[in-house]
Order: sequence, then C-alpha cells, then structure tokens
Amino acid sequence: MESQNEEVDALVQKITGLHAAISKLPSLSPCPAVNALFTELVTACVPPSPVDVTKLGPEAQKMREGLIRLCSEAEGKLEAHYSDMLAAFDNPLDHLGMFPYYSNYINLSKLEYELLARYVPGGISPARVAFIGSGPLPFSSFVLAERHLPDTMFDNYDLCGAANDRASKLFRADKDVGARMSFHIADVADLAGELGAYDVVFLAALVGMAAEEKAKVIAHLGAHMADGAALVVRSAHGARGFLYPIVDPEDIGRGGFEVLAVCHPDDDVVNSVIIARTSSNVHADVLQNGRGGQHARGTVPVVSPPCRFGEMVAEVIQQKREEFANAEVAF
Repeated sequence: MESQNEEVDALVQKITGLHAAISKLPSLSPCPAVNALFTELVTACVPPSPVDVTKLGPEAQKMREGLIRLCSEAEGKLEAHYSDMLAAFDNPLDHLGMFPYYSNYINLSKLEYELLARYVPGGISPARVAFIGSGPLPFSSFVLAERHLPDTMFDNYDLCGAANDRASKLFRADKDVGARMSFHIADVADLAGELGAYDVVFLAALVGMAAEEKAKVIAHLGAHMADGAALVVRSAHGARGFLYPIVDPEDIGRGGFEVLAVCHPDDDVVNSVIIARTSSNVHADVLQNGRGGQHARGTVPVVSPPCRFGEMVAEVIQQKREEFANAEVAF
C-alpha cells in the first residue's frame, strides 16, 4: 500500500508539472514544443496505474479539470490542422493514415462495435446512428461506416460550424460512405425529437467535461432516445482520467439507462467504453425513485475487450496446432 501511495504521489507530481508547462505555452496549435509536452503527458498517463483520480484532493482535482480542458483545446487544434491537410487531396479518405493516432480510432471503433454486438440483446443492425461531438475529423463515424456498419446512415453533431465544414469536405469524393454521412450544427441540449430516430447514439469523451455536465447530457439523452436504443459512452480509467473525463456508470443509470457493460482497455486504446440501452421501465424507476437501472440488475460487468479475447483464443488454437504437429513429427 505504501509503495502504491508513493507511485500515485510521484505520478500526480509529474502530471502537475506537465500541466504547469502546458499552461505556459503561448498556443496549443501543433508545433514541436506542444507535441513534445502532450506526448510526454500521454506516455505518463496510459500505463496501468493504481491512481483513482476521483479521490484526489481539491488542489489536484482543480489541476486535473484544467488539464482536461487544455487537452480538449489541443486535440481540437490538432484535428483541425490535419483535417485541412487531408482536404487538400483529391480523395482525403485515401490518406487518413497521415493522422498519427488514426490506428487508435480504428481499434476503439472496433472495440465499441464488438461490445455492442456482444452485450446489446439481439445484437445490432442499426438503420441510423448519431455521433454527438464528431469534430473536424470524424474518424469514428468513418471507421464504423466503412468497416462495421455498411448499411447504416450516420448523423454527426457538433457545436462548431467550422468543425462540420472541415469534416464534410473529407467525404466529398466518396460515393458510398460520403452518401451516408450528414453533419449538423447543434447543442445536444437542443436535440429532442431527433434523438428518437436513432438505434445507437455515441457520446464523445469531451462532450460535457465536468461530471455534472456529463450527467446532464446523459439524462437528456435518456429522456429523448427511443426505448431500447443503445448508448455508447466514452470514459477513462486510472491515470487516463487526467486526459479525459471519467463517467460514473451510476450517472448513466440515473439518466434512465440500463448499463450493460463497462470496458477498460489496457493497451493503446485510451478511452474506456460503457455500453447502455434505454428502457421505459428504468426511466419510470428513475422518475419515481431516483434510482438507476443497474441497481435493479446487480453489479455492472467490467469486461475484457472482445477483440483481445478473440486474439487470445486464436493464439491458443495456433499454439495447440503447432504442438500437435510437433508431436506427430516426433512420433
């Protein structure tokens, strides 16, 4: 326990120093100094850590909240920069690999799709999907549309008109995925009847950065999404909570959802993923008793990424085949 406390103290001290250095930057637009500091920050936060950022003292919590907002601003500038670069190509979608973290989006979207397929009763074959907080580089929608949901229509929502303009330019030469992508300028709080049209809604990690803001957004979604529709919420775990907001599954339950699964990847996929679905029974229970859906169904399962499980099974099968082959040769 003492060694864990020392590890946590050392990490918080390091993150505090990086926050101070980032705060002094004249701009968060991509440049060597900005890139170096954020690379150091991510490198410090991604490995497994015993830290529980929700239990830090007031000073550390204030630092963390400020750091998440700085990360959000820097991420927005980085995505805008690369979106402009990609838009210069005849077919921008052929060059998405230029973005240094594109593979992370591929892996995150694959994880989300496989969790939906595994834990949503009856599986998923959505006609329409909404992505709230899509930004100037809507990689998640593209990967899902191109690799996992080939017949689904995607509505992408963002507060920023410039972000939507940038995003739409990336699809101008694509007659398949581009035809299934729409971009809308909207605050999620202003969406009501529209939300009832979606089979699945994705909530970006940086929509509602403070816990109260996130809970309010989730409750709004719970009040307007169709009964039985799925919600995918991106969260964070451990030291990754210095980079992105942590979403409490109980807040999702109190928002009128049944929480189906929580997944905390331990690889290069930085975000945790929470899978939930709306339920008229849960929503009625919330209105009457103020309780979330997961309280009625027991502990929410914290699950391993399905994709990694499949890879492990494949590795074991291959190993056994090799063992049998070697045994036959030896015989």
